[in-house]
Amino acid sequence: QVQLVESGGGLVQAGGSLRLSCAASASTSSDLYMAWFRQSPGKEREFVAYITRSGSRILYADTVRDRFTISRDSAENTVYLQMVSLKPEDTAVYYCAADRFRFGDTPSYEYWGQGTQVTVSS
Repeated sequence: QVQLVESGGGLVQAGGSLRLSCAASASTSSDLYMAWFRQSPGKEREFVAYITRSGSRILYADTVRDRFTISRDSAENTVYLQMVSLKPEDTAVYYCAADRFRFGDTPSYEYWGQGTQVTVSS
């Protein structure tokens, strides 16, 4: 079983930056495909970015490309989401997700964190 714990959310003004962290409990987290999703009230969970085990493949949603950067530190069992030029429409609960066998832009990952709130004020 893999536990994922997100942190780094908060309130920021439009144009500001935040860095989210996702710490994985498993010592084998480097074997996990990792992703970030987000969900706003009344909306479906939305793909943000994923990163493969080695970090060789990364994909971003069109809405965040060029503003968000996903990265991983295997030694720390942690995945990051650096967010810059934040917009009010980025306001959502951000979830970290992991899977041992597959990756993609749909919310079908095996493991999920509890989420961290990001609020961007205009």
